[in-house]
Amino acid sequence: MQRAQRNSLRLLQWMMAASLALPIALFVIAASISYTSTRDVADREIERTLDVVHEHALKVFETIDRSLAELNEVVRALSDDTIRAREPALHRRLKRLSDSLPQLKSAWIFDADGRALVNSLVSPPPEQSFADRNYFYAHIDQSIGTFIGTALTPRLPYQGARFFGVSRRRDSDDGRFIGVIQASVLPEYFESFYARIGSDPGSFFAMGRTDGAMLTHFPRLDHDLRLDPTGPVGREIAARPEHGLITVAWPSDGIERRIGYRRVAGYPIYVSAGLETSAIRARWLATIGQHLVFGLPATALLFLLLALALRRTQQIQAEAAKRREAEEALKHSQRLEALGQLTGGVAHDFNNLLTVIRASVDLLNRPQLTEERRQRYITAIADAVARAAKLTSQLLAFARRQTLKPEVFDVSERMQSLRDMLAPLLGPAIEIAMRLPTEPCLVRADAGQFETALINMATNARDAMQGKGRITFKVEPATTVPDTLADASSQTSANHGFVSVTVSDTGIGIPAARLGRIFEPFFTTKQVGHGTGLGLSQVFGFARQSGGEVTVTSEVGHGSTFSLYLPRMPPELLPQRQAPNTAPAVAGSGMSVLVVEDNIELANFAADGLTELGYSITLVDNATDALAELVLDADRFDVVFSDVVMPGMTGLDLAQAICDRGIDVPIVLTTGYSQALSQDGVAGFELVQKPYSIEELSRVLHRAARIRRVRDGAAE
Repeated sequence: MQRAQRNSLRLLQWMMAASLALPIALFVIAASISYTSTRDVADREIERTLDVVHEHALKVFETIDRSLAELNEVVRALSDDTIRAREPALHRRLKRLSDSLPQLKSAWIFDADGRALVNSLVSPPPEQSFADRNYFYAHIDQSIGTFIGTALTPRLPYQGARFFGVSRRRDSDDGRFIGVIQASVLPEYFESFYARIGSDPGSFFAMGRTDGAMLTHFPRLDHDLRLDPTGPVGREIAARPEHGLITVAWPSDGIERRIGYRRVAGYPIYVSAGLETSAIRARWLATIGQHLVFGLPATALLFLLLALALRRTQQIQAEAAKRREAEEALKHSQRLEALGQLTGGVAHDFNNLLTVIRASVDLLNRPQLTEERRQRYITAIADAVARAAKLTSQLLAFARRQTLKPEVFDVSERMQSLRDMLAPLLGPAIEIAMRLPTEPCLVRADAGQFETALINMATNARDAMQGKGRITFKVEPATTVPDTLADASSQTSANHGFVSVTVSDTGIGIPAARLGRIFEPFFTTKQVGHGTGLGLSQVFGFARQSGGEVTVTSEVGHGSTFSLYLPRMPPELLPQRQAPNTAPAVAGSGMSVLVVEDNIELANFAADGLTELGYSITLVDNATDALAELVLDADRFDVVFSDVVMPGMTGLDLAQAICDRGIDVPIVLTTGYSQALSQDGVAGFELVQKPYSIEELSRVLHRAARIRRVRDGAAE
């Protein structure tokens, strides 16, 4: 019996020990996992914050760099005496530059002796040499591109906050040093930005030169700081010069921090972001303190599972929220990428059109010009203006500045119209081949999104061929469809099928391992700065939203073929073509028009043209005065013709106010671009798109006024 009792006691002792050991073991395990997780989360936060800081610094320095380059071009061919003679105008230009960029304190142009020729602070600048400033003497002996100096204190009589200089060398035509163009950048601009994004306790930010000199620091320092290249930070950067994550006691205050650093692309600058390790430990202790509340192993285990589940749920929710934000910005980013690809080609076409117009105007000014040649030059100007208007319309459609919606269109015709834009976009070294069917291939989709998808596939093919090769565009009724469309084809498109648009290139091809990811947002095989990874994801999203699909086949070394499938529409849905509007101008016969236009040159053009046609014109330059004229006596006007984009009250606001007040006068609006119209439409008002002709304007005004007369019982 004693043996049994001893065994019972021993069992109780073991159970008591186990009741202590188990929660302790669970606590130790939980503490270890929690610390690792907290540190990993902190590292990810630091990396994300570092991405933001790097992007901010890069945009700031690129903006300053472009501004200095533009200033250098302005004064490149000017002597110092010429610059001094134009100092008031140049001073105003520098002041506008510094006022428009909050990161700038001032902008300067120096001669070869370091004396200020022009600055944005005072006019004229005092006779004072700055040849001993690092942003100046660094350029004397050699051309080093953009130089970023150390933090400096303003020299009397100039006062204010500390700054660091960003400067470029001024060279003569034969390469001699003739001075410096410099911008004074405010460190406090960066510090204010860091204060806004660094709300967490223990947040840290710094920006410094590659030689260790600090330019900005958060928390703010009251003294200059230069890192020792042989110190722990310097050794780490030397080992990994582009990017790294370290735990180090920061030299300025000795506080241990977890710090990520990254070199700003193209500049001798590092940015860093971090957290104090004490703040990371505080997060961890706050989490562990919750476990200490419970003593029983089962309760502790349950709490641990719940805590892990909660943490995982929070991470999933955070990732989902970021994904939604990314999706909101995705369509806009996709459109911007396509616009970026189009910019060069459109600029090229516009320069060609402007050349035609300029040459025709010069030829029209020649004496003894025959009527046949005069008419030929006038026709050339009119044709160039029409083509420019078409290009502007296409560009606004791509930028989502026009109201776009699904419509029925012939894919072949749309492809043919895109050819003029694709040629300059893809470059002269790429051969474009189009294989289009003779019968119509109708689809119902957003035409702007369709064109963007074609642009994205074409530019992707161009990049795969490194700008040289052959791209084949082919349109045909699809004989086979992907498996993902098999069910939809049998249910919704059995009578009409699908239209296939294929884009084939002779590029390098896509490895099989990457084919499954090429339509993912932000996935790109291009170098940093050469693509966002949004182009093909836009094609994928457009295809799915339109009830279609996109597929790709590729073999390394033999090019790639992208196939876009869209549901086909029956031929009877093809919109009727409208004959070109060549009707002549309509005489005014005394019709009274209230013209509202803030651009005086355009207003005079419209007024003179309409007056010659017999219209009676009352001209005002703002919507407020126009409304006052109508309130005073609306019956004396047959129609109101107003621009949409005006300071203060817009033309759309004026039209709405006229309707709200019950003033019975027809309203005709005009614009070349309006954000409000692209979002809300014209709200039932007549609209004349700029550029317009006097003939077109007279017809619209006459039609609007005639409708009023019919309504009032005075039909013509």
